[in-house]
Amino acid sequence: MSAALAMPAAVRSFHDLRAFAAEAAPASGDDWLAGAHQLPLADPRLRLVALLLPAGTGAVAACRADAFAIVLEGDVAITGADGRVERLAADDSVVLPMGAGFTWASAAGARVIVMAYAAEAETGRGPVRIDRGAALARSNPPTADLLVGETPSCRNHTDFTSADGTFLCGVWDSTPYHRRPMRYRHHELMHLLAGAVTVVDETGREATFVKGDVFLVEAGASCSWESREDVAKVYAIHRPA
Repeated sequence: MSAALAMPAAVRSFHDLRAFAAEAAPASGDDWLAGAHQLPLADPRLRLVALLLPAGTGAVAACRADAFAIVLEGDVAITGADGRVERLAADDSVVLPMGAGFTWASAAGARVIVMAYAAEAETGRGPVRIDRGAALARSNPPTADLLVGETPSCRNHTDFTSADGTFLCGVWDSTPYHRRPMRYRHHELMHLLAGAVTVVDETGREATFVKGDVFLVEAGASCSWESREDVAKVYAIHRPA
């Protein structure tokens, strides 16, 4: 990731989450997010944390929120109540739904980013792996009034939706496009699987994110988007009703 200018504290903007995760703190207890390094967000229903899982094993009786988790370094195997195991390496991601219990095991330890949404109801699902190879369906591009130049071709697959329909996680891709600044109504975590994108906020702060980068755009941020090559990403979005 390349960036210029520091961000004024009062401005909603974007955050480089790999840099944020450098200060990850150890997970602790049944509330496995307790004590983790936290990025303050305006929405009290959301938590964005970076945590360290030690080598070894642990258990969570029941998740207290719908939690999207991406492994930045290391390994972790998640076993749901039904006995199904999801083995995650660096850059793999999973959703651990509210109410779901699981055990975890790590041979070497893991550095993990979690975006958790405190939904009002459970989905009744166990752990859901984000399928980066899923078949994608055509989805709506940005509206014409926001675009500079050609309309892109966009595709999407949603792996997980919260019970209230406001927290969604999945995979998206697009052909290149340039979008004028837009005021985000949602928080969106993005992990780039392919391509590069340059975002600029309302202060002129600019960053270019490339394949492998993980970043967050806050609700309330006004940012432009320019990609000059095809882009693919894993996403976790909270868009209030």
